[in-house]
Amino acid sequence: MDVQIIERIPISASPPPSSPSLTLPLSHLDTDRNLHITFRTLRLYSKPDNSPEKDPFNVISPEVVSAALSLFFPLTGSLHCREPGSRPEIQCTPSGSIPLIRAVTEVRLSDLASCQPDSPFLNQLSPDLDQADNTPPLALQITRFSCGGFAFGMCVHHVLCDGAGANQFLGCIARFACGESRPVIQPLWDRTELLGPRIPPTLHVPIDKTLTLDANVVKHGTYWNQDQCGGSRRLVKEWFDVNDKCVEKFRNRLNEEAGLGFNFTTFEALSAFIWHSRIKASQLNADEVVKMVYSMNISKILDPPLPAGYWGNVCVPVYVTLTAHELTNQPLWKTTAMIRDSKRYINNEYVRSYIDFQELHFTKGITAGTRVNAFTDWRRLGHSKLDFGWGPPVTVMPLSWKLLGSFEPCFFLPYSALDDRKENNGFKILVCLDEASLESFKKDMKIFLE
Repeated sequence: MDVQIIERIPISASPPPSSPSLTLPLSHLDTDRNLHITFRTLRLYSKPDNSPEKDPFNVISPEVVSAALSLFFPLTGSLHCREPGSRPEIQCTPSGSIPLIRAVTEVRLSDLASCQPDSPFLNQLSPDLDQADNTPPLALQITRFSCGGFAFGMCVHHVLCDGAGANQFLGCIARFACGESRPVIQPLWDRTELLGPRIPPTLHVPIDKTLTLDANVVKHGTYWNQDQCGGSRRLVKEWFDVNDKCVEKFRNRLNEEAGLGFNFTTFEALSAFIWHSRIKASQLNADEVVKMVYSMNISKILDPPLPAGYWGNVCVPVYVTLTAHELTNQPLWKTTAMIRDSKRYINNEYVRSYIDFQELHFTKGITAGTRVNAFTDWRRLGHSKLDFGWGPPVTVMPLSWKLLGSFEPCFFLPYSALDDRKENNGFKILVCLDEASLESFKKDMKIFLE
C-alpha cells in the first residue's frame, strides 16, 4: 500500500494579520514542557451511499482553509524561543502559511479494517512536522481513496492547542466547507490574560509532591530519560475491543466490592484495570514508584470559567502515585477509588497553583519521572463529529505516542464504523506498551469481550 503526494499548497490567512510582525505569548498551560511536541491525528471518511460523487479537494479547498485560518491566524506563525530553554512564543507575519497536502492512493477504505495502529500506511496519511524554529505549527493532508472516501490528517504543535482547541479550528473548516459563512463561536486568544501566573506566584496546593525538577529536561525535553529507559525495550501498539456489557459487569463488581456510595465511571474502572495489568506484566521492583496521569478540562472549574471561544490548552494533568507493590497487591476497587478521588482536588486554586508552579520552576525542568502511564478519553470530545459533507468520520485515531509526559499512552476511542459490529456496542482501546508485556496484557483484557 502506498500514498502518492500530488501537491503541497501553502495556505495563508485571509486577510493576513494587520501588523507586519506580531509576537504572541502563550499561556503557562500551553508552555508546559510535556506539550513541547507535535501531535498527529487521522480521520477516515467513507463515500455516502446513494449520494453524488464529491471531490474532497474541491470541498476542503484552499479558499475554505484560508478563511478558517483568518480566524485562527496564529496557526500560520512560527514557534520561537528568545533564548535556549525559554518559553516558546508565536511569531506571526503577513507571509505566514501552513502546508495543505493533497495525496491519492489506490487503496480502498475497506482495506484499512485490518491495519494495525502502527501501520506504515496509516502514517502516510497524516503530515509530520519537525520542531525546529520557523516551522509552521500546523499541517493538513487530504488523501483520496479509490473507493470515493478520503483521509483527513492533521499535525499540530501541542503548545498551540489541545484536542478541544483543534476541534474548534477543524469545525470552522467543516462549516465553511458546507457553505456556512461564520463559526458557531468566535475564537479568542487572550492566553496570558486568562491563564498567566499570579503576581506574585503563590503555591497554595503542594504541586511539588508529584512533580520534581531535572535540569536534563531543559536540555533534552520531557521525554529524554524515558527514551533512555526504553532503549533496550521494544514498544508496540495494539487495539483492544471493549464490549459495553462486559464493562458494565466489571463496574458493578467493583461497586459491590467498594461498598455503599460508590459508583465508578467506565474511565475510572478501566484505567485502574489497565494500569494494574501493565505494571503487573512489567515485573518492576516492588518499591519502584509508578504513576498514572490523565488530563482534566478546567474550562468550567476556573472562577470565572474560560470563555467559550478560548482555543488554547485547557487541561491540567492529574496524577495518582503508588509503588509497584501497592498497585499490584491492593484490591482493584481501591485503585479505582484513588482515581475517582483525584478529581476532587482539581479546583480553581489547584489550577492557579499549577500555573504558578510552572512560572517558578519552568527553567529548572519540571518532570513527573519515568514510570508514567498516560490515559486519555476521546469518546466524548467531538473528534468523531467533524463533518465536511460526507457525514461524521468512520474512525478517528491518534498517530503520535508521546503524551502527558509518557511514551506509553492509552487512548479510549469512539466506536469505529470500520468494525464489523453494531454502533454503541462498545469502543476501542489503543495501548502502547512493552512488547514483553503484551501477551500477559492480552490475557487480562479478554474479560471485556463477550
